[in-house]
Amino acid sequence: MTFNNLNINWGHAIAIAALFIVPMVATEYWMSVIVLPVLILALAGIGVNFLTGYAGQVTLGAGGFMAAGGYFMFAFAMHGDIRSFPLALLLAGLATAFVGVLFGIPSARIKGFYVMVTTLAAQFFLSWLFIKVPWFYNYNEVPNVTLPPMTLFGFDINDDPVVKYYFTLITVLALTWVATCIIRSPIGRNWMAIRDMDTAAGVIGINAIKYKIIAFAVSSFFIGIAGAFWCFIFLGTASVRSFTIERSFQILFIIIVGGMSSIRGNYIGAAFIFLLPILIDYLVKTFLGPILGGSLDSATLSNINKIIFGVLIIFFLIKEPEGIDKMVRDFTSRFKNRPLTVKQNKT
Repeated sequence: MTFNNLNINWGHAIAIAALFIVPMVATEYWMSVIVLPVLILALAGIGVNFLTGYAGQVTLGAGGFMAAGGYFMFAFAMHGDIRSFPLALLLAGLATAFVGVLFGIPSARIKGFYVMVTTLAAQFFLSWLFIKVPWFYNYNEVPNVTLPPMTLFGFDINDDPVVKYYFTLITVLALTWVATCIIRSPIGRNWMAIRDMDTAAGVIGINAIKYKIIAFAVSSFFIGIAGAFWCFIFLGTASVRSFTIERSFQILFIIIVGGMSSIRGNYIGAAFIFLLPILIDYLVKTFLGPILGGSLDSATLSNINKIIFGVLIIFFLIKEPEGIDKMVRDFTSRFKNRPLTVKQNKT
């Protein structure tokens, strides 16, 4: 008998249970500033993974599509007078998916480096659009967006951090389940066939252009939802500066470090990428600062973070291209395949 016979992923069950009890055992700071952004970034990572990890289309436009999700949700709330938070969130995701299709149509006909350039153009175009068109920020003096009071089935989504946390957690977990179903469906298998060799996929009857456009749409939907959460659940008030090209690189690094073509890897990568700078900042200030004879300024800390991130990205690309998730699988497989032995007493 082996542990595989149990057919229960206890690690996932324990992790989900731990996320649900966070508001009960942790401070508001840990809940709202540490765990909440990791969940949102993991959702954005899932969206990028659809396009890059499964469909093989490298994207640098995640920041722009996150901004689209936030600004579209604000537009639906203000101009469409939609005050239901879930409905405005869903419409923002669908609108972002439509934008993804618009950029996916020309991108689906090109490959490799040219796809990356196209998504980079989407990043800069969307950032420009939300600054230059005042309609998107309700003709305010500055292009910042803040939601009016919203409703959520009788709960206080506006000021209660616990309600914000649980709504985000349930939504992220539900979309993770949807993502898993998509990957296991014929759509996901066709994406992987196109990623591995699109010419061979065409030979067996897979319409590569069609499925690439679908990948852009689904990816943009997930990223748009994540962007709306980042704007109005995590930040509260956001602007285009919250979604620069650095945000796009951050999401890309999440799937590289966590593991491309892995749903679980998005959570691992998000926790790693978001929490590592906090850890580095603490260690540098605690140990390196006194050695250098004083505190370090923010510019120096930022450069140290970039150096460490650069080294880690190079390490994962060379040593373990499948990311931390592959390391976790290798480690746990040693115990899953270990037989259960029962010691017998000699008589």
